[in-house]
Amino acid sequence: MNSQVYQTVIIGGGFTGLFTALHLAHEHYPRSVILIDKDERFCFKPLLYEYFDGEMDSFQVVPRFSELLKGSGVIFVQDTVQSIDLHQKEVKLASGNSYNYSNLVLALGSVTGYHQVEGARENAFPFWTQADAIALDHHLRDCLQKAIQTEDVEQRRKLLTVVIVGGGASGVEMAATLGDLLPHWYSALGGNSSEIRVVLLNHGQKILDGDINDPLRPIAEKELQKRTIPIEILTGAEATAIHPNTIEYKSNNQVNTLSTYTTIWTAGTSTHPLIQDLPIPKEHRDHHNRPLVTPTMQLLDFPEVFAGGDCAAVQDSSLPPTAQVAYQQGANIAQNLKAIALGEELKPVKVSIRGTLLKLGLNDAAANLFNVFEVAGESGHLIRQGTYLTLLPTPIHDFKATTEWVDEEIFHHHLDPHNVGKKVVQAVEVVGAGVVGVLVARKLLKMLGDEEKSK
Repeated sequence: MNSQVYQTVIIGGGFTGLFTALHLAHEHYPRSVILIDKDERFCFKPLLYEYFDGEMDSFQVVPRFSELLKGSGVIFVQDTVQSIDLHQKEVKLASGNSYNYSNLVLALGSVTGYHQVEGARENAFPFWTQADAIALDHHLRDCLQKAIQTEDVEQRRKLLTVVIVGGGASGVEMAATLGDLLPHWYSALGGNSSEIRVVLLNHGQKILDGDINDPLRPIAEKELQKRTIPIEILTGAEATAIHPNTIEYKSNNQVNTLSTYTTIWTAGTSTHPLIQDLPIPKEHRDHHNRPLVTPTMQLLDFPEVFAGGDCAAVQDSSLPPTAQVAYQQGANIAQNLKAIALGEELKPVKVSIRGTLLKLGLNDAAANLFNVFEVAGESGHLIRQGTYLTLLPTPIHDFKATTEWVDEEIFHHHLDPHNVGKKVVQAVEVVGAGVVGVLVARKLLKMLGDEEKSK
């Protein structure tokens, strides 16, 4: 179907795509906006663990696009993109419909990367979407139920062993969550929780190596051992094959096997196939095959096309593939789209890395604020929850408050490296948005007070 000439099409409803759309609506963008995604729900990926373990509800973590965009004027189309014709400025969908655009926003994110490991795609569980979380939940509960019913010791050991491949942030968060959650589930069935085994398999010699969460490694290593079931960490272990009942890995030039019915894959991502298929020359892509974009987030060969988040790389810049980067890019892409519509000058995108948040079990997390202050345990958990809740793009939050207000009030006004303790408490009180902030502030005040007494 042909649409009007002056319209913006956004492909992908992740952080970059959704926040671009919401910002355009908030800024009264003078052109029509169409957001296309294959799913009916937005997935707040940093909180998918909270959805999985029951700490948060679906309406918080995976709200429907129709609810998020209600009253915004943004047209949501649930469909799968079949092809993108950058020369004809046309997007074709699996349904047979097509949309022409004056401006296009590529916000497809990345996909699970299996790195040609034998059997990984077929036999390992990814953890990327709501469907992934539901599938893993059902599988694990089924394993525990079978384990409680069998008298075969070897069979029970396989059912109660979980192997997580990948020692990056996702693997660490998954291992920590299961180290608390599985013993709780199994005990509720009448099982012996000490029989649960959670193994984290990491190719490198260090977990979180090269990750934005690298400064939190000492805390993470300590907290992983404090879970209800301590996590077994195997480093220098490269997964080579995954079968339904075993996983093979190479360590010290030897091939070893682990018997398990549950392998979870968190070992990296790959560039989205639609992005790989774009007519962009190799010299205008990075080493991950992602297209390079200008500081204003435009493709080098097609300036009417913007790209952000995991599916693009900014020229002469190195940004981590995190939610905070993606939503800031979305806000800036929206500003530049409006500038084009009004004939104004485009501005380079400025992304502020505000720190890192790492889930380390039930009611446990670590927070690193601007590499000047670290908080772990329940206090870190409350900071993490409070921060992400403030950023949830739900109808009950004013959008301006969740982006510009948070940016200015918290990260510019409340954090001063010269007075860290006091300012972090102030920041937490604001980030927490109410009760969460008060709880965290009390925790931090007590911590700071105890530190002063010990001096």
